[in-house]
Amino acid sequence: MSDNIQTVTVLSKTTWTPNLFSFTVSRPDSFKFTAGQFVRLGVNPSRLKYYQQQDEELAALDEDIFRAYSIVSSPFDEVLEFFSIVIPDGAFTSQLQHLEVGDELLLNTMPFGFLTLARYQKPLPKDLWLLATGTGLAPFLSMLQDLKTWNDYEHIVLAYSARSVEELAYIELIERLQADFGSLVDNPAKLIFIPIVTREPVDGALTERLPKLLLDGTLQERAGIALDVDSTHVMLCGNPEMVEDTKEALKTLGLVMNRRGEGNIAVENYW
Repeated sequence: MSDNIQTVTVLSKTTWTPNLFSFTVSRPDSFKFTAGQFVRLGVNPSRLKYYQQQDEELAALDEDIFRAYSIVSSPFDEVLEFFSIVIPDGAFTSQLQHLEVGDELLLNTMPFGFLTLARYQKPLPKDLWLLATGTGLAPFLSMLQDLKTWNDYEHIVLAYSARSVEELAYIELIERLQADFGSLVDNPAKLIFIPIVTREPVDGALTERLPKLLLDGTLQERAGIALDVDSTHVMLCGNPEMVEDTKEALKTLGLVMNRRGEGNIAVENYW
């Protein structure tokens, strides 16, 4: 086993819907990461209680399967939290969905990814837009549990899109963020949360896809803030189609990709 691979223990599990769940694991003492980064988690059926009890054939498979997962928790938390979708035929999540407290996973302690606020050198921080679908919310929750984010910006817009209201996970945490973290900073950013539900009407939620909401100005109107090439940072994380279409919509509106520290738009592609 690589020196970077450590065994971690499942501490808790939250089921949001039949296809969405979160879980926390122990954090190795030496592990450090920057808010927005992801890691590679490994699962082995022989280490999971479910397969030991229900499926002897799979339990006998001594095979480690690794996948990339953004970290939900703050860089300063004592545990690590992850947000996962169940892919029915997926070699990884079809096994991971059966996690139980006490199960063991593998963690590659080398963090990856550049979807971090440190990538922005120009324009200087003023307005931060975090646009997410599904489990793409994870890195943004990590950023919003880092005091530096609240200290550096004036406004933070979190637009979170899901198919149904049940799939809007972490709403209670989102509603506490301003009080829990903004209150610890002098002159904190103002958080503007915009829920989006695309397949059913929900009071207070927008209903269209992110690219359309941007192009017709609905999202900016709801936020009460304009997108400005000289003052706006935009981060995208979610399904690849959303990321690509939203990126093109933002470019149509005059924003530019962030390259070598300069520009407005940052994305993460680890699907």
